[in-house]
Amino acid sequence: MREVFASEITQVIKDLCLRANTVLRPDVLEAIKTSLGIEVSPTGKEVIEQIVKNAGLAKSEQLPICQDTGYVGIFIELGQDVLIKGDLTAAVNEGVREAYNEGYLRKSIVAKPVYERKNTGDNIPAFINADIVAGDKIKIIVMPKGGGTENASQLRMLAVSGGVDAVKDFVLQAAEGAAKSCPPVIIGIGIGGSFDKVGLLAKKALLRPLADKNADPDLAALEEEILVEVNKLGIGPAGLGGRVTALGVKIETMPTHIACLPVAVAFNCHAARQAEAII
Repeated sequence: MREVFASEITQVIKDLCLRANTVLRPDVLEAIKTSLGIEVSPTGKEVIEQIVKNAGLAKSEQLPICQDTGYVGIFIELGQDVLIKGDLTAAVNEGVREAYNEGYLRKSIVAKPVYERKNTGDNIPAFINADIVAGDKIKIIVMPKGGGTENASQLRMLAVSGGVDAVKDFVLQAAEGAAKSCPPVIIGIGIGGSFDKVGLLAKKALLRPLADKNADPDLAALEEEILVEVNKLGIGPAGLGGRVTALGVKIETMPTHIACLPVAVAFNCHAARQAEAII
């Protein structure tokens, strides 16, 4: 059994939070640059150029890519042969707290969602998702996510009889609100599981590299079809019109009940923040 001290996890989380908030995902930046050759709207082109310039300044000046530094989603793959010496949840939250304080990143968490809505002052708790996997490593992915894209997300329990057409209709209906998500966006789609699992599937879909092709040929074709249809909506960069509304569509699925067809749609904005490390 390999031992990992909780303090090491805290340091890794802190570093990832700072990196994710200041350095745009390389594949996303490349896709945004490529979209300049696709966009025909003059305003859209100008928006894309500003996005690229903003990403460069954020990296060189170590400033946040976006003023909304969001809540912190943590995705952990925990090797079953790892013994953590300490409290994992406390270690993760401490890393987030230190990063958001030292990096002067905006704290965006309120303690009570309905009453008072008083800021916790340290951007914790982080929202932690952990999967137990084989091996003696810990893979950690940090994904800060702002309120705009989160508010655009949708979940629906569809009728089984609707099939793939109902899925497409729902996703396109959700995408009509993408203008509020700082496009060009990335769309993560979860299909299957249960009410609680399908939203997580959609979030995990956002973690996949843009160049990644779905291993299932049917789903790969559906991802491409939805991407084409979303970009026909005319929402465009920053929602000001144009061809480039989405940079990618990713679908994750899992088995579900015979009477259920859960579908969730999650968005990531052009400031798609993500950083990862393996301990």
